[in-house]
Amino acid sequence: MESWSVEQVCNWLKQRNLGELVPKFREEEVSGAALLALNDRMVQQLVKKIGHQAVLMDLIKKYQQQKSGLESLTYCCGTASQKFPEVVSGKNLKSFFARHKTLQWTSSYALPDFPYDVKCILAEKKSPDHSMRIRIIEFLQADMTKYLEGSLYPNSQQYNIVVNALLQAYPFLDEDGNGFLLWKRALKDRFKYVRRPIEDDEQVLRNKCKFGHRRGQSRKSSFAENKLDDVQGQVEEEPTHLKGSAMDLHIKWLNQEYMKTQRNWKEVDNRMNVTIEIRRKMIRDKAPLKDILRLFPFLRCPYQLFREFQLLTHMDIYKKTVEILEIYSENILSLYVVRNNPINIMLQENLKQHTEEDVLKYMKMTAACLLLPEVFGDDSSLFAAVNEEVKAVTPVMEVKNPFNVNSSEFALYIEREELAQLDDCTMALAALVAAFHVFDIPCPKRIHRTLNFLESLVFEVSNPASLP
Repeated sequence: MESWSVEQVCNWLKQRNLGELVPKFREEEVSGAALLALNDRMVQQLVKKIGHQAVLMDLIKKYQQQKSGLESLTYCCGTASQKFPEVVSGKNLKSFFARHKTLQWTSSYALPDFPYDVKCILAEKKSPDHSMRIRIIEFLQADMTKYLEGSLYPNSQQYNIVVNALLQAYPFLDEDGNGFLLWKRALKDRFKYVRRPIEDDEQVLRNKCKFGHRRGQSRKSSFAENKLDDVQGQVEEEPTHLKGSAMDLHIKWLNQEYMKTQRNWKEVDNRMNVTIEIRRKMIRDKAPLKDILRLFPFLRCPYQLFREFQLLTHMDIYKKTVEILEIYSENILSLYVVRNNPINIMLQENLKQHTEEDVLKYMKMTAACLLLPEVFGDDSSLFAAVNEEVKAVTPVMEVKNPFNVNSSEFALYIEREELAQLDDCTMALAALVAAFHVFDIPCPKRIHRTLNFLESLVFEVSNPASLP
């Protein structure tokens, strides 16, 4: 970033939805080096809106932290190579970097090498008995403690990452769909058991006082116990603006309101605003989707899904999707690669049966939407299941009778379960794009070009992806 020109800085701002700042940055000739040298006073002079000031300073801070971490890693490698040249050479150097990466507690956490008896049980894909479960939990706890450099206070995200890694490697451990919560609870209990002998440790007592426990005070409930586990060790995380009890009331109200036929949408919007911080934290921490939807069922409503997307990106995804299909539908349908496609053939047959201009436009936009993966040579099964069963785990549209105005059905599926019913294919496409962002789901490689084309138009990047 230090070597960036003024124009590169401006492009970087546009990619992060800060395009309003570009004219001022050009006027003041802010290059990459100047950007990293900005202090609070300079940012206030350059940027008028407080929200933009906060976002810009946060981006600069994150880049500097990443740079600092990389320099630290390079120093560690250099020191190690001087002391132990045989350890950090060849394949061992690659292993050293991989080990350092797992220490950062990213989603690429690697499970430890289990003992032989545990490996045998896991290889048989049998549900382990109680004693073997304890063995697995003990080994995971020891491994986490090693990564935490001896600390016995993992945060919620670290628990989630480890349990997710365990269930992804051994899906049969996820019994009846409740495996995640059971294994996470067992891992937490193991850490509590290990911490018990150090109850009188001065550092432990200071932590308890910091998070609301006084000396000699007994723990009142399992909820308070869980909250302590989740916050211990999180020194620099964002503060929670509402106490747990108040947040619980909002979540309870949202669940009760969701069950009603006549809903107070204004109040739903307000309470979704208030709870966005805890919702985004759950998603960042890779909490299971079913748990997120259980607490916030309104994310199943297209309106709230689009609204959440707008809160995150300041973009009206539905409006943008309509504009994209209106502009590109004719071009897509005229391409040679889709001429003999079954969807295009079905469209041409249905066009002959109607003359109304609105119906014809609706059919063409529907066909253009469904043909997008074919245009980019992507896997259409990861995009839409037309008159067939949904097989993809990632967000995908389910479409039935797409050109029958009276009986067509559109739905969004995630993890092979229906998330929402949609009015038409345009709305379904908007919901598909929104779901990847709202639930922070990585885009599959086999559908990457199609989604990249859509997102480049939605976010109005300077050089949008174009049709082949």
